[in-house]
Amino acid sequence: MIKILPVQQIREADQYTIDHEPISSDALMERAAGLCFEWIKEQLPDTKQSFTIFAGSGNNGGDGLVIARMLHDSGYRVNVYLVCPNDTLSPDCRTNLERLEKILSVHFIKKQEDFFEIPANDIIIDALLGSGVSRAPEGLVKQLIHEINTVGNQVISIDLPSGLLADSSSVQHKNQIVRADITLSIGAPKLALFMPENEDYCGKWVLIPIGLDEHFLHHVNPKYFQLEQNDVACTFHTRKTFSHKGTYGHALIMAGSKGKTGAAVLATRSCLRSGCGLTTVHCPAASLNILQTAAPEAMCTIDKEPDCISEIPDLTPYSAIAFGPGCGLHKTTATTLKLLIQETKVPLVIDADGLNILADNKTWLAFLPANTVLTPHPGEFKRLFGTSKNDFDRLQKGIEAAIKFRCIIILKGAYTAIISPNGPVYFNSTGNPGMAKGGSGDVLTGLIVGLLARGIPALEAAKAGVYLHGLAGDFAAKNNTEEAMHAGDIVEFLPPAWSSMLHQG
Repeated sequence: MIKILPVQQIREADQYTIDHEPISSDALMERAAGLCFEWIKEQLPDTKQSFTIFAGSGNNGGDGLVIARMLHDSGYRVNVYLVCPNDTLSPDCRTNLERLEKILSVHFIKKQEDFFEIPANDIIIDALLGSGVSRAPEGLVKQLIHEINTVGNQVISIDLPSGLLADSSSVQHKNQIVRADITLSIGAPKLALFMPENEDYCGKWVLIPIGLDEHFLHHVNPKYFQLEQNDVACTFHTRKTFSHKGTYGHALIMAGSKGKTGAAVLATRSCLRSGCGLTTVHCPAASLNILQTAAPEAMCTIDKEPDCISEIPDLTPYSAIAFGPGCGLHKTTATTLKLLIQETKVPLVIDADGLNILADNKTWLAFLPANTVLTPHPGEFKRLFGTSKNDFDRLQKGIEAAIKFRCIIILKGAYTAIISPNGPVYFNSTGNPGMAKGGSGDVLTGLIVGLLARGIPALEAAKAGVYLHGLAGDFAAKNNTEEAMHAGDIVEFLPPAWSSMLHQG
C-alpha cells in the first residue's frame, strides 16, 4: 500500500532521511532529480530531442537544474531559464546553479521583458514551484505559467504542476496552473493527483520513489492510501480440498424492474465470478425468464409483483445481500428497502436505485447496519450528501458521512475512493475510462456482495472488489479497446483478472 502524504509529512520524511541515512540535502536532491532524469531519458532516448527548462528559486528549481545538467551531459540540447526576480535562491538551488553554469549558460528571468519565444519542438520541463506552494502564483511566475500553457508544447512537471496545491483545492485560481502532460511525483503521491478537478493539470502522473527512510514511512499514519496488488491478493487464501459450495457463502441480490432487468443480470453474472458458493436473485416475476436464461447458475426467488420489487424473501439462507441494481423507485420498492435495513443481520450493499431511494429518505441512513457498503457515483453522492464546493470538499463530506453512519462509501470514478467508517481512504489503482459505461456499477455490486458472502470483512471486500473490477476492466480495454468495451466485458474478463492478481500476489 502506498501512503499518500501531505506536504508537511513529505518534508519531515526528507529531513528524517537526511538525518538518519545519513545523506546531505544536496545529495538527496541529486538522487531525486537523477531518478526523474532517468525516467525522462528512458521515455525519450533520442538525444536529438531538445528541452526548455524553467526553474524556480526554491528546491523544485534545484531539481530542474540537476535534470538540466544530466540531460546536457547525456547529449541533449537544453535551454535553461531561472526565474529569480529578487535573486534569492534556496541553498541547494544555488549550489546546483553554480555547478550548471560551469558547463552551460543559464538565462535569468527577472522581469517580463526577459521572456522569449519557446521553440516549437522543445519539451518544456516545469520546475518552477513544485508541491511546496500554499497559495496562487503571483508576478513573473504567474505570467510565465500563462506563456507555458499558451504555446502548446509538451510539458513535464517535476513533483507537481506549478501552481497546483498538493493538499487542497486549486479551483479558485484554475487559470494560474501549469497544464502538464506528465507529472513526475517525487517521493510520495500527493492527494491532488487523485482529484478529478486536477486532471487537466496533471496529465499522466508517475511516482518517482527516491529512497525515503523506510522506518519513517512505516510509522507515519496518513489519512490516504493507494491500493497495490498485494494489498488485495493477501485477502484470499487457497481453497481447501474438502470445501463445498456452502463453505463460500450464499449471496442474495435484490434487483430488477420493468425495463431494467439487464442490471440484475450484470450484477448476478458478476457475483457468479466472485468465488462465492451460491447466488440467488430476488426479482420481479416478469424478470424471471430473462435471469434464468442469462445466468442459469443462479437461483431466483420471485416477487409477487410482475414489474418491481415489493417484498423481502426469507433472509435466513443468505450470508450477504445487495439491493438496488435496476430496481426502480416504486413506492413499494422503497418500503422494501426500509424493511430490509431494519431486518437484515448480514452484510449489506446498496447501489443504484437503492441509493436514490435513500437520497429521498435520508433519515434512513442513521439506521443502516454497521459496515453497510454504499457505492455511489458522483451524481448519486450529491443526491445523498449534498452539493460540494470542489472535489476535496466532496471527499471530506464522504469521510464525515462514513464516520457518522458507520458505513463504507465507495465513491466511484477514476481512482475510486473506498472511504472507511473509521476515516482512512483507499484510492484504487486499476481501471480506465472505457469503464464509463452503463452497467459497470452493477458489475461492481455483484462482485462485492459475492465477496461479502464468502465471509470477507466489509472493508476488505470493498477494496478487493473495486481493485478486481478495475483490473478486469483493464483486461477488457486491452482486448476490446476502451471505446468498444461494455459492462458485460468486465464480467467476462474477471477470470484473467483473478488469475493475474493471485498469481502475482
